[in-house]
Amino acid sequence: MTEAKKETKPKAAKPVTKKAEAKPAAKKEISGAKVKVTQVVGSIARRHDQQATLIGLGLNKRHRSRVLEDTPSVRGMIYKVRHLLKVEKAS
Repeated sequence: MTEAKKETKPKAAKPVTKKAEAKPAAKKEISGAKVKVTQVVGSIARRHDQQATLIGLGLNKRHRSRVLEDTPSVRGMIYKVRHLLKVEKAS
């Protein structure tokens, strides 16, 4: 018995794609602005993500304050738990 040769089609070459050029990293605001956040409402009976956000801001009890840099990420966390905080401009 002779083995029949299997005819194989040549594999289609994948189209050459250009790698995405590295985008410049988002520039952080380095203005040195600071913001003071004070927790005025407790975190009991709050959703888990809100409690985690408070911990991320460095707050865990009422009437505690932190002075943080005014960056977009901090602003986003403040916005998420704005009903539990008092926000002031730090001097």
